[in-house]
Amino acid sequence: MNKIAKSLVAGLTLTAIAGTALAQVIGKTEDQIRWRQSAYHTMAWSMGRIKANVEGTYNKDQVVEAANVIQAIANSKMGYLYQPGSDKGKGWKETRLKSAFFTDKETLGKVAGNFGQQANDMAKVAAGGDAAAVKAQFGKLGEACKGCHDKFREEE
Repeated sequence: MNKIAKSLVAGLTLTAIAGTALAQVIGKTEDQIRWRQSAYHTMAWSMGRIKANVEGTYNKDQVVEAANVIQAIANSKMGYLYQPGSDKGKGWKETRLKSAFFTDKETLGKVAGNFGQQANDMAKVAAGGDAAAVKAQFGKLGEACKGCHDKFREEE
């Protein structure tokens, strides 16, 4: 086999291996939907924990735990779970992702960037232990969530 043919075979083999590895990470469409629904439910639960603390008896440790979960998910590269076509289908339930998610990249970038920043700030503020500061940042984080919901999620 000549040098060019060997290079071509090696390149195609590596491409096939990389494609297979990426498919395993990304999963089938239903997996993508299920995984992101699970992540959002976990964040909602964590938001509820913070809300209960700022509206009731404040427990810094619980707030820090919840804020760290939200921060971890916000920085987890969930964008891989939004492959074309995943605006249709079912994970745990039917997806509510709007098709605009795939076409309005400018707004998506702003909304996602703001959410990541607010999640990171929430973790920092929570670590400080000031209940009033946590309440203020919690409002900003909630608004960041709402920004995405308003633009990219169908109502139930």
